[in-house]
Amino acid sequence: MPLIQLILYFPLAILVFGTALKVLKISRMPVHLRWDLYPIPHEKCKKHYGGSYYEETDWWIKHRNVSLTSEITEVSKEILAIQSLYRNNRGMWFFSFPFHIGLYLLTIFSGLLFFGSISRVIYLATSFIGATGLILGAFGALGLLLSRIFKGELRRYSTRSDYFNLLLLLALFSSGLFAWLSLDNYFSALGGFVPKFITFKPAGNLPIPMAVQLYLTAIFFAYLPFTHMTHFVGKYFTYHKVRWQDKPNLRGSKTEKAILESLGNVQDW
Repeated sequence: MPLIQLILYFPLAILVFGTALKVLKISRMPVHLRWDLYPIPHEKCKKHYGGSYYEETDWWIKHRNVSLTSEITEVSKEILAIQSLYRNNRGMWFFSFPFHIGLYLLTIFSGLLFFGSISRVIYLATSFIGATGLILGAFGALGLLLSRIFKGELRRYSTRSDYFNLLLLLALFSSGLFAWLSLDNYFSALGGFVPKFITFKPAGNLPIPMAVQLYLTAIFFAYLPFTHMTHFVGKYFTYHKVRWQDKPNLRGSKTEKAILESLGNVQDW
């Protein structure tokens, strides 16, 4: 079994368990400070003018009309289109959008690799998605890195970890592009490696460009759970548990219990 195949299992485990621990940690945080910012997407009949069910008389005894579909639609716009950044910082969105789409495509690409050998159509789709993801990801990462270096308003608020994160991702995307352009059978080789990796079977010798990309992938997997890049799991809490949380604080409710627990916390700063 190749060394890189053995090494990859460890960072993959760190990624899964580290991300799970991050989710658990966030979910156990004290109740948030209420925002009460409207409109809230799940308001079925009042969203269009920014209203709330609190406007109703005797609202505490009435049934709430909540739209989960509207929430999912709004979150999807943020995840897929990065709409908040588009509205507030169009210049940065120009690079952030392809960067994130590249990451999404490569995530889909990783899943499709397992099925690429089953169908020629799936293989062609996998190749297209993989190549597009690498190109968009590299373009976005390079653009975001240069923006942080040359734009004063970004440079002032950028930390060393911000630069390192982008450099690591740029190296990861670039190594994939190099492997794709230098190897005739890059996607076929990856498609043969992934099923063997999942089933714990030796994959044999790997081309050097592909091995380099896999080593960088291993580093990224092990590093990711300990960075602010885990904001991809924080979006649920940010939107559903903070921005759109408007559950009433009724006697005997879970909200009342959470508030009472928070009032008992002692600050150490």
